[in-house]
Amino acid sequence: MKKVVTFGEIMLRLAPPGFMRFSQTTSFDVVYGGGESNVAVSLANYGVPVDFVTRLPNNDIGQCALMEMRKRGVGIDNIIFGGDRLGIYFLETGAVSRGSKVVYDRAHSAMAEIRPGMIDWDRVFNGAGWFHWTGITPAISQGAADACLEAVKVASKKGITISTDLNYRAKLWKYGGDREAIMTELTSYCDIILGNEEDAEKHFGIKPEGLDITTQGEQVKAEAFLSVCQQLTKKFPKAKKVITTLRGSISASRNTWAGVLYADGQLYQSPQYQITHIVDRVGGGDSFMGGLIYGLLQYPGNDQKALEFAVAASCLKHTIKGDANLVSVDEVEKLLGGDASGRVVR
Repeated sequence: MKKVVTFGEIMLRLAPPGFMRFSQTTSFDVVYGGGESNVAVSLANYGVPVDFVTRLPNNDIGQCALMEMRKRGVGIDNIIFGGDRLGIYFLETGAVSRGSKVVYDRAHSAMAEIRPGMIDWDRVFNGAGWFHWTGITPAISQGAADACLEAVKVASKKGITISTDLNYRAKLWKYGGDREAIMTELTSYCDIILGNEEDAEKHFGIKPEGLDITTQGEQVKAEAFLSVCQQLTKKFPKAKKVITTLRGSISASRNTWAGVLYADGQLYQSPQYQITHIVDRVGGGDSFMGGLIYGLLQYPGNDQKALEFAVAASCLKHTIKGDANLVSVDEVEKLLGGDASGRVVR
């Protein structure tokens, strides 16, 4: 299997223990993670050769982030060094009717100050068959957006499959870049697009036609996303598949979880999971993307099975503290087989 390459920022995550508020805590739990590094960790857990590309400060904190990737079996040979600091985000974990909060501290990070020409993409993509980026990377800075564009152009010339998670972040895109123009150009190179209705509307002005996307109790209507998928496919003709997750947010602690995949005019739907006691929902979409890439590589021509693997994998992520999904293929397949008992394995 050819290697997968992901590109983006890995950050230091600081979170009050348990469900404490920022104003209550006297200490923070430390985790390293980010959209693209989380996808890389998932793939490494599934046995897929994967490289993570980023820019880190050459200091102790940058080395800690590097060690986290190495520990998880992610390739780090193409990570470059420079700049003064690692990006940080603070997470206050919500519960029941109180939602989680994120505060970013990533201005002037090593990754925010990346520029085109710093990464030798020809070397990076040697032996690669897949490249993944997210909408977070071009939101960081103009330099990061330009470096991402540089990457997709080289990957496209080499015939590498390109995927994106559109990942709109309201608290980013502060540097004045034309979000729609930047995201439209980058996404035009993609074969696989993951995004929800907010991503489609905020980035491209695409809204569902004729149906109201609502959460009614525990039900999210998959059919409501069909027009969004069709519009994205029309706007981006290179895209072979458009996928979205379906999250029904009953409370911060209880969600429903499913997904749909649109390809060749057909809408595939997954079973819906009831996640009744969420441990950590951060990284849920990344775990879905990691599962989806694995599924599409492992089950070529079987979009239904790939979608179901992605949904089951990301369902399990909600039970794991931290950014990354630390589950195996066997654990995902166990859930796919209907075993959600959580019994001790002896």
